[in-house]
Amino acid sequence: MSLRLLSKSFVAQRITPTLSSRFYATKKYTASHEWISIDNGVGTVGITEYAQNALGDVVYVEVPEVGSQVELDETVGVVESVKSTSDIYSPLSGEIVDANKDVVEKSKLINQSPEKDGWLFKVKFSSQEEVDNLLDEAAYKKLTESEN
Repeated sequence: MSLRLLSKSFVAQRITPTLSSRFYATKKYTASHEWISIDNGVGTVGITEYAQNALGDVVYVEVPEVGSQVELDETVGVVESVKSTSDIYSPLSGEIVDANKDVVEKSKLINQSPEKDGWLFKVKFSSQEEVDNLLDEAAYKKLTESEN
């Protein structure tokens, strides 16, 4: 099961945020349950608390290689749990500048701290427009409430 399947019925209801992240650090979300924290042109990416709760105990994590180029919505990794295997999608186009090897070695970090220590990778993004199209916290909260 991919993280996208968790929210496939909500893709058509995508909400476009009005806040810009050009001048300050901010956190955004995808409809496929990835979060991204933007700071100075680099986004740190992971899966949301909601997604890790849906997955259950994470047993395996695959992150993208540093230096690789990724496109918006491209599969860049995998999170496997006792329940299922889920693809991780890049929320932005750009270059992978860092990958969290700790989550590869200690996959439980995703369950313990999905939106802090359990981050997956960092991407130097190439399109502010893609950032502007991500969900803000209120829109993501509305999406997850609708799924419950």
